[in-house]
Amino acid sequence: MQSCKAALAACVAWAVAGWWLKAPMAFVAPWVAIVLVESTVYRSIAHGLQQLAAIATGTVVATGVALMLGSPMAAMGLVLPAVVLLGSWQRLGSQGVYAATGALFVLTMGPVTIAASAARIAEAVFGAVVGIAVNALVRPPVYLRSTRAALEDAAGEAQEILDAVADRLTAEEWDARAAGSLHQRALRLCRLVDQARAAVGWSRESLRVNPRRRSRVVSPPGQDYDDAVTVLDYVAVHTAGVTRAVLEACDDDRRGLRPDPHISKRYAEFLHNSARAIRLYTRSRFASDGQDQLAGQELRDVVDDLIRALDDLRRRLSRAVPDDPDTLATYGTLLTQARRLADQLGRY
Repeated sequence: MQSCKAALAACVAWAVAGWWLKAPMAFVAPWVAIVLVESTVYRSIAHGLQQLAAIATGTVVATGVALMLGSPMAAMGLVLPAVVLLGSWQRLGSQGVYAATGALFVLTMGPVTIAASAARIAEAVFGAVVGIAVNALVRPPVYLRSTRAALEDAAGEAQEILDAVADRLTAEEWDARAAGSLHQRALRLCRLVDQARAAVGWSRESLRVNPRRRSRVVSPPGQDYDDAVTVLDYVAVHTAGVTRAVLEACDDDRRGLRPDPHISKRYAEFLHNSARAIRLYTRSRFASDGQDQLAGQELRDVVDDLIRALDDLRRRLSRAVPDDPDTLATYGTLLTQARRLADQLGRY
């Protein structure tokens, strides 16, 4: 859709400037229009203002120096270093390069005159207006679906990892290769959460100065999205900690870190319930018709079970390994992370 809109903007700009008005610098209008059909309306406007400022600055400076020196080649040697340096100015952002482009158009395309430079700036302004208008009025882009998908992908991956670890703990499988694979997936989960956080920001930007924001069909991501990212942060930390502990326990030199089967099975049960809580959390927050009240109530019940299971695990660990501080420290850390996860799921 965005590609077709960019082509439409270029065609409209050329039809008006080149075919109808026969402007002397008509090529500038479609060139600016096509690059300003950005991924969001807000970005089109922001980049449009930056680009116009850069083009105007480069054009004015090149015109003034060329007219004073009377030689485009001599002017090029003086102007280009200055406008390229100006292009790195933070306020121009990624559009700073157009300062040098504007200067080159002046110095390399025919006689340098004030009228020709004014025409270039005017055509750039017209192209920017067309590009921004097309992006804003023709199905302006909104990215809410990709945001929800990113959050659901991260939650689904966490659920699968926790279930897989729980199954191995229940079966007393201490395979280092499998444990390493699960730990790598847990580390990638952190990147999925970062992508989800970026998607939330991206969706909010896509609704800024967007006419579709007023539509009842499109609503901005609310606090639920921010809460979900916070919870998924805790999920990622807890999942990485669990898989790291299991990986270390698979090392034959650290067999002492392996918990008693009764404890590992109880912890596996906790992990299964954690995976179930994450699934219910996703259902309750991202139901198609708003929050799923039934899933929300079931989530609260599961969180209560998680907290009780954690208290039971604390008691079991204190009795099972009273003289092994390393093991207590390792699993005590996991229990602390797990309690934070349960608290976060219950809070939101």
